[in-house]
Amino acid sequence: MLRLENVHAHYGKIRALNGVGLEVEEGRIATLIGANGAGKSTTLKTIVGWTRANQGSISLNGEDITRLATHKIVARGVALVPEGREVFGDMTVMENLEMGAFLRRDAAAVKQDAVRVFELFPILAERRRQKAKSLSGGEQQMLAISRALMTDPKLMLLDEPSLGLAPKLVKAIFDTLREINRQGVTLFLVEQNALMALKLAQRGHVLVKGAITACNDSQVLLSDESIRRTYLGLD
Repeated sequence: MLRLENVHAHYGKIRALNGVGLEVEEGRIATLIGANGAGKSTTLKTIVGWTRANQGSISLNGEDITRLATHKIVARGVALVPEGREVFGDMTVMENLEMGAFLRRDAAAVKQDAVRVFELFPILAERRRQKAKSLSGGEQQMLAISRALMTDPKLMLLDEPSLGLAPKLVKAIFDTLREINRQGVTLFLVEQNALMALKLAQRGHVLVKGAITACNDSQVLLSDESIRRTYLGLD
């Protein structure tokens, strides 16, 4: 579904990505783990066109999207849940959801998807008229995920969905991500919580200094001694 081949991305003279190559299969959950500064967020931003690849190619369902504008990538079924949520604080929950659907023209389908996200996150239905800035951190993360769902994505990219959340809430968010995947959305997440990410995903990729150094089934990575020691904090 998604393929990156020899992708390089620079911020001025700083090389953020150095030949990243990976593939995310349709219908699956994949994760990208690595230390802070490894280039994980840059990878997601490059996929959606926020950061431009200086070299290499990115394809979605066989189509080269490397040079497409972000709104055209979104229109092809890719949604990003950014690090830090980035909800529209002065807009209500409902207005944030409507912003997620701004490219869509089928009002009935948009309404149906709003019902869907309220079923996934009932607390948002209760808060639908509240401004987003009044929500808790966990509720804002739910809203960010829901706003992405309102684009009707085939592929959802998530940047640190567990960041700053209590363990109990992290589990609830990850359980919901599993349900979203069951409903047909392919997921590719960047996570500092590598243990939770690998338990959620079927496929894992390890990023070190802007390059993929390991790629395998998550269960294989979970049992790899060097990865357990370096990224999972396990002996």
